[in-house]
Amino acid sequence: MLDYHLHLWQHGPGPLDATLEQVAAYCEVAVAAGVSEIALTEHLFRFRQADAALSGWWNDHDDAVLVPAMAEWWGSEQGGDLDHYVEVVLAAKAAGLPVVLGLEVDHYAGRMHEVADLLAGYPFDVLLGSVHWVGAWGFDNLGQPAFVERWSVTAVETVWDAYTTHLEELADSGVCDVLAHPDLCKITGRRPVVPDEFHHRMAEAAARSGMAAEVSSAGWRKPVGEVYPEPALLARFRAAGVPVTTASDAHRLSDVAERRGDLAAVLAEAGYDSLAAYRGRQQRQVPITVAPPARV
Repeated sequence: MLDYHLHLWQHGPGPLDATLEQVAAYCEVAVAAGVSEIALTEHLFRFRQADAALSGWWNDHDDAVLVPAMAEWWGSEQGGDLDHYVEVVLAAKAAGLPVVLGLEVDHYAGRMHEVADLLAGYPFDVLLGSVHWVGAWGFDNLGQPAFVERWSVTAVETVWDAYTTHLEELADSGVCDVLAHPDLCKITGRRPVVPDEFHHRMAEAAARSGMAAEVSSAGWRKPVGEVYPEPALLARFRAAGVPVTTASDAHRLSDVAERRGDLAAVLAEAGYDSLAAYRGRQQRQVPITVAPPARV
């Protein structure tokens, strides 16, 4: 198995200095759980370079409640240095640790060319593409009151349609390699009675862009209480020929490689027998294996 979605830091203010010891600890936990390779994929927006290039994007939207809430939250997430992060992960690779260099990259409506310019020249192995906000609404940020309250006044079909449109634009931009937690819009458990149209659009977006889809245990930790993507959407990805990766979306050591056996069972049920791994943004297929945890 792979764990291709890992963060070194929890959300909120705090020290954002990557260290080789930190990366080594993540690798040790993953290998002990039977994971053969991890991808470090810190959020792009946590780095000063992203702040300099993209800060203020929320002002493209006209919402007197959400705009200041997003600005406040963005400010609370800042402090990392992208160059240092890259250096540390490259040093871990050079030391023979089973890690590849990645980032989680959000969709910035109308600004993905700026994101591409920012990332050009860095030796990334894999870039995850995510949709965490619709306009200035951080719909999956359940710790921000203004964002939580917006759920109560927004029709679920509106949320899903806007989310899917953003996902389509992200895929069509060509900036990223993998769609992270593809149906994140279900995070609260609210979903259309018949989500087929949105699932079809998500699968088509992945297929035409050549992106893989992430199968993530993180959904089991959220209010929705199920894997990302749900089996019906995963079946559509399979039918459309979309490859997959596996992930925990861990922000702490205790979540690394979480429920890897359950992920393997979900994949087997969907008919997948291999995973997409990456080097230098180039995809290759590796067999799905569930090794027993290492003895300690």
